[in-house]
This record gives sequence, structure tokens and C-alpha cells, in this order.
Amino acid sequence: MQITLMPMRHDLALEVSRQGDVLVLNGQALDFGAVTPESPGLAERFACPWLISDVQRQSDGRLCLSLILPHGPEAPPETLYPAMLELTGDGLVDLPPFGPGADQAG
Repeated sequence: MQITLMPMRHDLALEVSRQGDVLVLNGQALDFGAVTPESPGLAERFACPWLISDVQRQSDGRLCLSLILPHGPEAPPETLYPAMLELTGDGLVDLPPFGPGADQAG
């Protein structure tokens, strides 16, 4: 799974985990299992404020999508200019920090 992060000032942090084709964003499970290369998952269908793109499945089976990366008022450079995430396994996703001393869970 390939995730592009788009930084945005926000008061609520984001916690992301993955289980196969399911992404859980602050407790909301988004199942992308039905997304195929011929039938992308439209962002509106998932009704999730963190998902800001349609979900595409590449011919190799990899899912590609964009998420808002919320951050506090004093976010570090790695949060303001995040690298693209390549998820190869399941579990909690390691996101750049929300801000200094901030609790990441939202």
C-alpha cells in the first residue's frame, strides 16, 4: 500500500493501522478490498475526512491513496514535508510526529 501524506494544521491527531486491504483511521475502518484496477474506490464512497483522494489499485495489486497528515502548531520538518509511505505489512503505521510533546492518538 502506498500512502501520500498531505500535511494540514489540525487540532486532532491521526492514528492509522493496516490489516490487509483495510485501513483504520482513528477507529474508522475503510475496506478497500473491492477496489480493482478497473474500478477505483471513490473517496466520497468511504465518507472519511482523512481520505483526500480516490483509491487506486495498480496492476501489481498495490493500493495507492492520499491522506491528510494533521499536525500541531509547532510541527517538525519531517511532518511538514513527509515522505511517501510504502506499507508492506500489517499493524500500526508509523506517522511523522504531530508536534513536540503531543499525543499522537486522536
